[in-house]
Amino acid sequence: MKTTRYFEERVLRKRPYIRREWCEKALRQPLRREVQPDGRVRYWILVAERAQYLRVVTLEDSITVHNAFFDRNFKG
Repeated sequence: MKTTRYFEERVLRKRPYIRREWCEKALRQPLRREVQPDGRVRYWILVAERAQYLRVVTLEDSITVHNAFFDRNFKG
């Protein structure tokens, strides 16, 4: 999985409970995919073991993971 420096140094440090395999699954099998106005791409998956939706944001290339967090407002 390709990631940004921000993801490695900030996101994973701030949210150590986020697993890389969840991010990879979000890119492979998203419940929903949406392009932001700035070109970045959002992906959502349901993490069953936490009963929460994870949002993964990639750069414009749709490959490089930049951010990931549990999205309280997403309605599957």
